[in-house]
Amino acid sequence: MDDCIIIGAGPAGLTAAIYLARYLLSIRLFDSGDSRAALIPCSHNHAGFPDGISGLELLERMREQARAFGAIREEKRVEHLARHEAGFTVGTDSGSYRARTVLVATGVINHQPPGMDEALHDRALACGALRYCPVCDGYEVIDSRVAVIGSGIHGTREAEFLRGYTVDVTLISPLGEHEFDAECRRRLEQAGVALVAGPCGGYALDGNRLTLTTAEGRLAFDSVYPALGSHIRSELAVAAGAKANPEGCLVVDDHLETTVPGLFAAGDVVVGLDQISHAMGQAGVAATAIRNHLAEQRPLRR
Repeated sequence: MDDCIIIGAGPAGLTAAIYLARYLLSIRLFDSGDSRAALIPCSHNHAGFPDGISGLELLERMREQARAFGAIREEKRVEHLARHEAGFTVGTDSGSYRARTVLVATGVINHQPPGMDEALHDRALACGALRYCPVCDGYEVIDSRVAVIGSGIHGTREAEFLRGYTVDVTLISPLGEHEFDAECRRRLEQAGVALVAGPCGGYALDGNRLTLTTAEGRLAFDSVYPALGSHIRSELAVAAGAKANPEGCLVVDDHLETTVPGLFAAGDVVVGLDQISHAMGQAGVAATAIRNHLAEQRPLRR
C-alpha cells in the first residue's frame, strides 16, 4: 500500500509529488496526459521566468525534478476511487492500487467554441489568436482588437476585465441574441463593449488573426476569448464521498483536506484563482498536511 496516490500530473500534482517524495513517502503519480497547463504557449505570469515559459516545458522540468527525488509517475487514467477502512482503492485503466491517502489534482477542462476544429483550435492557441485566461495573458493583448465569445454575467465579467487592456472589446453571443439582465447591459454600455449576436462559427486563421462568422457578418480579431465556462473534474472525489459546491469544485478545509478524511485536493478542482502559482501553493500545503496526517497514524522515522 502506498502512502499517497496523486491523481493528476499538472502543476499541482507535480508540486505535491516533489514535496511528498522529499518527505520520504512512497507515492504514485497517475498522469492521464491532458493537463490544461500543457496548452499554454508561453506564460509570463510564472515567477522566475522573465522571458516566459511554455506549459509543456514547465511540466517537463517539474517531471524531471519529481523523478530526481524518486516519485513514480505512471501514464494511467484513473476511472474509480473508493474509500475503505485502511485507506483508498484507486482503479485505473490498467489495474487497481491502494493507498493510505489520496490527493486529487484533476483540474478542469475549458469549454471550447462550438464547431471549432481541434487542429485549428490548437494552431490558434499556439499563435495567441485564441486565449482562455485574461488573468494570465490580458497583458499580451494591450490595445489589440479582442472578442469574447459568451453572454450573461460570465461574458459580461470577462469583457469588463479585458476592457482594462484595450478599448476594442466585442462580446459575441455563441448561439443567438444576447441574454442579459438590465444590470449587465448597463455595465457593458458603460464600458463601451460592442455587442454582436450569434450564432458564431466558420472559424479560420488569417495570419495570426482569428476570423469568424456572426449574425453581423464575418469579423476578424487579434485574440478571441471563449467565456463558455469549464468542466470541473471532481467526479472521482465526489463518488468517494467528498462534498462539492454547486459549481462542482471540491470543498476543502484550510489544509486542503476534503470532507472525506485522508482525501485531499489541490489546484483548479478546488475553489480559487485558476493560476499555476496558486495551484502549486495549494499543493505544498496539501502535501505537508498529508505527511502530518500519515504521521498521526504511525511514526515516520528513518
